[in-house]
Formats: sequence, structure tokens, C-alpha cells
Amino acid sequence: MNPKMSQLRKKAMALPLLPGVYIMHDKSGKIIYIGKAKALKNRVSQYFGSQNNHAEKVRRMVDNVDDFEYIITDSEFEALILECSLIKQHTPKYNILLKDDKGYSYIRISSGDWKKLSYTLQKKDDGAEYIGPYKSSYYVKNAVEEANKIFMLPTCNRQFPRDCGKGRPCLNYHIKQCMAPCTGRVRLKDYNENLNRALEFLRGGSTNSIKKLTEEMENAAENLEFERAASIRDIIKSVRKMSDKQKVVATKIDDGDVIAGFSDDGKTCYQVFRFEGGRLFDRESFVFDSGESESETEEFLLRYYTLRDSVPKSIAIDREFDGMEEIAEWLSQKHGSKVGITVPQRGDRAQLVAMCKSNAAETLAQKKGATVREYNVLEELRDLLGLKKLPEYIESYDISNLAGTENVAGMIVYKNGKPLKSAYRKFKIKGFEGQDDYASMAEVLTRRFDEYYKNPDENEGFGKLPDLILLDGGKGQVAAVKEVLQSKNIDVPLFGLVKDDKHRTRAVTGEGGEIALSPGRSLFAFLAKMQDEVHRFAIGYHHSRRSKNTFKSSLTGIEGIGEVRARSLLKYFRTIENISNADLAELENAPKMTKDAALAVYKYYHTQDENETE
Repeated sequence: MNPKMSQLRKKAMALPLLPGVYIMHDKSGKIIYIGKAKALKNRVSQYFGSQNNHAEKVRRMVDNVDDFEYIITDSEFEALILECSLIKQHTPKYNILLKDDKGYSYIRISSGDWKKLSYTLQKKDDGAEYIGPYKSSYYVKNAVEEANKIFMLPTCNRQFPRDCGKGRPCLNYHIKQCMAPCTGRVRLKDYNENLNRALEFLRGGSTNSIKKLTEEMENAAENLEFERAASIRDIIKSVRKMSDKQKVVATKIDDGDVIAGFSDDGKTCYQVFRFEGGRLFDRESFVFDSGESESETEEFLLRYYTLRDSVPKSIAIDREFDGMEEIAEWLSQKHGSKVGITVPQRGDRAQLVAMCKSNAAETLAQKKGATVREYNVLEELRDLLGLKKLPEYIESYDISNLAGTENVAGMIVYKNGKPLKSAYRKFKIKGFEGQDDYASMAEVLTRRFDEYYKNPDENEGFGKLPDLILLDGGKGQVAAVKEVLQSKNIDVPLFGLVKDDKHRTRAVTGEGGEIALSPGRSLFAFLAKMQDEVHRFAIGYHHSRRSKNTFKSSLTGIEGIGEVRARSLLKYFRTIENISNADLAELENAPKMTKDAALAVYKYYHTQDENETE
């Protein structure tokens, strides 16, 4: 906690109730955050009060504040303009800072007779032809990919005519997305005809392209070139299909931007859909550390449109915020005419905002190494168990033994809803003999967290604290492990997974009692799969130890063979069968073996064979 907190709060409480900009400095005097306020006293004093309601990013910023200064303005709008200017000038660490690295994009047409289409961010002096520049790399990338598919142009690394007839066509040929000049059966004339059609499509759009293709098809039919006419007809269908796909997104949508955000566990993603000419022409996403939810959208809009030369007439967003009027006024000045910011509740724009938010969630999930489906299951688990944060890192434990012998445990890890097998661990119960699942579970968790305290800052393996611990068992196991966590001062949510009389997952149990699970739901399937996985892992280790000990016991019954030689023989020959089939010379050559020991082993198995034959 900041040692100057009380001093800073005292200074903040003396601020005027006027609009203005506040500037936070660290010990070195460097500016680390700039913000605006309608009433400086109210806004700044919030930072130096209780930290419980602040996001992690805000707490980190406050811990680094050594002093602050402020500038009074005549209005909140003036404060916004000044804030924007100062952030652009100083780029403080704890403000949302977006980087505009999109640049311009080009359509590239390679040199040579068999030209290829591609998209690129840089124009080079390489003899190729370039079309552009275009503002949207998203639009160029999608347009080139669609053109190559529709007009069946190759996108592979093969060079033509050098590689014509030298290899079999790839999958794209079989799914009718490439005419496959590699087969050597495509004429250059036909290839260039499709290339020119693709360029016409890229330059003139789908409407003009369909018009010209229709004329070509009709001329081919009149000249009785029915095969060529059928080929053009198929191309027209593909162009129309692609055009219809765009219309699904573009129906009744005017020019404008759609913006939505999604936040979880200290991270926020904002997605931007940009519409021009009635269609989606650009899409961008930005991921950064979460700040304060109340001002985050306002701050994002400021940073985003500071980077943009052009501002649309309308912006649809997913939530209201306090400074909407000031932001709209600032954007209107930038645009030169009125800009409207709305939070649509119904209709096409509301659907687009929902789609934009869903894409923001997908992007954030992918950044964390999960799919939206897995992310949703973790959210459902968090809500069901009343957890404070998303359980991205889960450890699950199970005990396995046979009438108290070969008592072992398995630990599995799920990261972002998926098994993390590199983090799985096995435990041999050492503290006692016999069967006691409660004591076994307590021993395993004690050893696990003893290892944590040896390397608490590694943030991997045993050096990482889980977000959730799930035990295979009921109240008894939970109570035994709860004592361990309390004695080790470990604050991690703990629950048990309870099975029914048919050994199927039935409920989750904790200190507050059982929580029933509804079969058929994705969360039920997720927990059942996890419980099956930890059981498989633990029982697999148990079987492995039983097998080894069975092998060892049969070997150690032979005169001259102790634990060390038995282990060495198994390591060398791999199986008892291989040992029993080995001849005397092979046994003598095995590590740690003497002639007498080898002869004893040989006689043991060969005498057994003779007895069995009799």
C-alpha cells in the first residue's frame, strides 16, 4: 500500500469542486496517469480512499503515485480536450494507449506469365504490380481471399510453368477452390481469363463483376460454348453467394462504427466494426489491462478516434457512460458536423452491437488460450461456486489404492478449460500404511503446498497457486484439506466432486453443503470429464505401481536377486517375459548381474517351464 496515502487523500480533499484535469506523478516525477473530472475533489479523492472497489490496474497506479497536480478548466468539455492533448503528448503508463500500426494495404499481382494475387502491407520494388493503397487491411485480405477462391486461382508456393505437371494437386483442387495449373492441364489463356475476372471483381465490386460475367456467359452460350458458359455460371453463383453473405451483415446499416467491449479478470477487449457503403469494410480489436469500468469506454473512444483521421456520422456502443455528450461534441468538431453516439436497444444495430460484443469475448478468450465455449463454462462454474475470479487454473485430486496397499494420488490441472498434461503430478502416500482417504488427501495437499513455499514466485508448476481446487470426494475430504489450507495460510477456493451410487458425477460439495448439477448442461459435462480424467490418472499410477511390485516380488524370490538387481533386470529387459526367455549369456551380460545370479535366474524360469510341461 502507498505509504503516502493519507497525505495524498488530504491533498485531494482540498481540491475545488470544479471541472479540470489531474496529473499523477511517480517518485521520479514522471507522469503515470492523466484524467479529467467534472468535480476534481470528488474524482481524485476516490483514488486515495478504500482500495476494495478499484480494479487491479487502478490499485497498481495508486501504489505508484507520489504526488499529483491539477489544471482547472471552464467546462468538462474543455477538460476533455486538454486531457486528450496531454495524453497524446506524455503517453502515461496507466492510460489506455492504443497503437495505430495498420498502415495501408495493397493488392499484389506477381510478375511473370502465371501471375498470382495476394495482399501485402508494403509496396516493394520487385517487378510486381500493386493496386492500392487501401485504408483497411481487413477488407483487402478478405477480398483477395474471396477472389482467389471464387476464380479458382492458386495460393500455393509452386512456381508456374516450372512446376506444371510435377506433382499431384492439393486439397483446394478437390474442393473446387483451385483450377490446379500444377497438373499441366490448364491453358495459360484460361488461367489469365480467370485472373482478369478476379481483378475486375476486386476493382469493380460484385455488382459490376456479375454484370460482365453474365454477358460473357450469354455470349458463350450463343457461340455454343456450353462448357465455358457452365463454368462462368458457377463463378456467378459464387460471387452472388459471397455478396449475399455480406448483405447479412450490411442489411439496412448506414455508414458508421459499432463498438463493444468485454472484460474479465483484469483484461478488457474492445472490438470495432466499421461500415462504409452499406457493408463491413474494416474490423479491429484491442486488448489491454482493465481500468475503471465507469470511464473505460470514454477513455477508449478518446484514444481510438485520436488515431483516426476520419470520424463516422454515427457510432453505436454497448453501454452508456457519463461523458457521452462531451465525447459526441469532441467528435462532431473533429468530423465537421454532428456525430451521434447511441446505445441501440432493438433492431439491426442492436444485433450488430451484440455480435461485436461476442467477437470481443472470443478475442479475449483466444488471447487467454481458450475458446468462447470453454470460457462460458468457466464463467458458469465461477457463478455456481460464487468465486471472485474466473477459475482459469484448476487443480483436481483423487486417491487410489487396493485395500490400503499401493496408496497413491493423482493431481491433474486444467488451464483455460483444457487439460494441461505437463502440469500433472503423481504422489506416493508415505505418511502411513493402510486405507485412509481423508489422511491421504491431507498428506498430498500438505506436500503440494510445502513445494509452493519453496518456490512461491515461479508462477509455474508447484510455484503457481490454483484459482480452484476440486477433490474427488465429499465433505470428509473437503474438511481434511481445509485444515491443511488454513495451516498453510493458503486462500484458494476448495470444493469436492460427489458421485452417485453408479460412480457418476452428481454434485459439488463445499462448506455450505451440496450444489446439485443438472445433467445435459455443458458445466455438468465439463466437471464429469474432469473427474473421470483425475480418476483415470490416479488409478493408472496405482496399476503401474502394482505391476512393478508384482514383477519385483517374483524376481526377489530368486536366490541372489534383491531389490536393486530386480529393478536393474526390469529396466534392462523391460518385461518379466523377456527375462524368462533370455539365455544364460544374456542374463550374465545384464547390468549388476554375476554368473551365479544369472544362473539362478535361468534355472528358476527354465525349471518352471519344465514343470509346466510335465
